[in-house]
Amino acid sequence: MTDPSPQNAAALAHLQDVLDTLLSPEGCPWDKTQTPQTLCDYIIEEAFELVDCIRSDDAAGTAEELGDVMFLLLFVSTLSARRGAFTLAEALETAAAKMIRRHPHVFDDLKVGSREELLRNWERIKRSEKPKDDGLYATLPKGLPPLLKAYRIHSKAARSGFTWESDAAMQESLLAERAEFEAAVASGNEAAMAEEYGDYLFTLTEYGRRLGLKANACLDVANNKFLTRYKAMEMLAQSRGLDMETLSLDAKNALWEEVKAGA
Repeated sequence: MTDPSPQNAAALAHLQDVLDTLLSPEGCPWDKTQTPQTLCDYIIEEAFELVDCIRSDDAAGTAEELGDVMFLLLFVSTLSARRGAFTLAEALETAAAKMIRRHPHVFDDLKVGSREELLRNWERIKRSEKPKDDGLYATLPKGLPPLLKAYRIHSKAARSGFTWESDAAMQESLLAERAEFEAAVASGNEAAMAEEYGDYLFTLTEYGRRLGLKANACLDVANNKFLTRYKAMEMLAQSRGLDMETLSLDAKNALWEEVKAGA
C-alpha cells in the first residue's frame, strides 16, 4: 500500500485552490459574502449528514460528506486567516499539541491502570488548560443537543467522582424518578410533568452511560428502526390496496406486527 500522505497533501492543496478561486474577484457571489458565523449552520448540517452516513455504514456517502465537512472547515480557516485571526497550520498544530498533552500515557511515561483512570486523567488535564475558577463544566459546549449534553454532563461528573456509588443505587434513583414523573402525570400539572419527565430522561441517560450505552446514538437507532418499519407498513398496505389514512388502529397494529415478524 502506498503512503497516502502525499496524496492527502495534494488533495488538500487542490481543495484550497478551488476555494481560493471561489473567493476570488471573479469567483462565486454567494461564497464571497460568507463569514465564519454564516457558515456555522452549514457545518452543523453537514456534520449530521456525515454522522448519518457513518452510522448507516455507507462508505461512499461517508467519503462525500467528510469532504463537505472538510471543505467548510477549510472555508472557515481561510476566512479567519484573511482577517488575521489564525491560519489552518496554526489550528492543526494547536490540535496536535493538545492531543500530545492529553495523552501522556502514549507520548510520555505515564502509566494508567484502567480505562476509568485514563478518563479521569484526561479530565484533569482538560481542566488544567482552563482558568481555575471556570469549574468542571467550562469545556462543555453550550450548543450540544440536549440528549448528548446530558450524557456529557454525567460523564464529566462521574470522572470527578460525583455519581452513584453502585449500579444498584443508580437503579433505585431511576425508579424514584419514574415514580415522581408518574405522580406528576396523575396530578395533571403540566409544568410538573415537564420537569419530572426531564429529570427522568436525565437519569435514564446516566443509567445507559453506566452500561456503556450512549443515549443519543441509541435513540437514533430506534428512530431509524421505526421509520424503516413504518415505510415497510406503507408499502405492505399499498400492495394490498389498503389506504393507511383510513385503516383502523387495530389494522395498522396488525400490519406493524407483520412487518416486525418479517424483519
